[in-house]
Amino acid sequence: MAADQARSNRRVVLKRYVTGFPTEDDMELVVAAAGAVTLAVPPGSRSVLVKNLYLSCDPYMRGRMSKHDDGSYVQDFVPGEVLTTFGVSKVVASGHPDLKEGDLVWGMTGCEEYTLITNPESLFKINHPELPLSYYTGVLGMPGLTAYFGFFEISKPKKGEYVLVSAASGAVGQLVGQLAKITGCYVVGSAGSDEKVNLLKSKFGFDEAFNYKKEQDLNAALKRCFPEGIDIYFENVGGAMLDAVLLNMRNHGRIAACGMISQYNLEQQEGVRNLLCVVAKRIRMEGFIIMDHFGAYGKFEEEMVGHIKEGKIAYVEDVVEGLEKLPEALIGLFHGRNVGKQLVAVARE
Repeated sequence: MAADQARSNRRVVLKRYVTGFPTEDDMELVVAAAGAVTLAVPPGSRSVLVKNLYLSCDPYMRGRMSKHDDGSYVQDFVPGEVLTTFGVSKVVASGHPDLKEGDLVWGMTGCEEYTLITNPESLFKINHPELPLSYYTGVLGMPGLTAYFGFFEISKPKKGEYVLVSAASGAVGQLVGQLAKITGCYVVGSAGSDEKVNLLKSKFGFDEAFNYKKEQDLNAALKRCFPEGIDIYFENVGGAMLDAVLLNMRNHGRIAACGMISQYNLEQQEGVRNLLCVVAKRIRMEGFIIMDHFGAYGKFEEEMVGHIKEGKIAYVEDVVEGLEKLPEALIGLFHGRNVGKQLVAVARE
């Protein structure tokens, strides 16, 4: 192996399992020695070696930082090993017949500069490199597909219905609101700052939005925004918001349970008191994990690209520069510091 084909490899690893709120100190940037990565794949292997360009910071990663004795829908991270996340990457070496050097892909990769992907069938080729590549961590990646599937397949919206989106300025919420507007729904978003509320109304076209941190009574806030009740609630936060929403759902309403970020860092999860509303109002509440539905990606990508190019969908990203900033960016999600989709630029080609 020629010397110029060997590289050091910076990576972010988990130092320890986490309980309660995670901190930056729970993660560590380590540098594998020069020569730790060679720009080739093992002879006869179908693996691919990728250079990571953009890495996604997502709330579900918090669950992977804890030890689950009873298992989870996604594997726990392992202390001392590199974190993994969805990312945008460039193939630098390949043993797979469908992927060649120079191809741009997105999928699960390591929080590091270079990653050897041993299951390249899990990667998606990037079909629209004319759009910002970072979009494949968001609007054209996992969060976009989550918004699309959760809204259309789980919520089954009809024109004229009343829709509430929580965590509405985040990677998924901003898209759900815009898809609802394209469908002809009335859309309200909740967010955690006045800046985000203004963004929902001015940039994303929500009909109304409110800062939940300023509301003394969430039930009253929802009655103000939805005097006739809520048909669809796209659930991203759980806790007190879900309890208040149940009181304000209309008969035969639908709740798409995408995430519950208010609960991720609690050692004792909050209860829900108003579940009788599910019976009385004949509400359907359904959770989903988007990895189960990656088979629908092709249809989604082309439809979403069309919306973007026609100016029907806007997307806001919160980009930090440098792999060393990943711990700070990830922790920031749980304090509401990000505005829009949080991602890390590791290398710009």
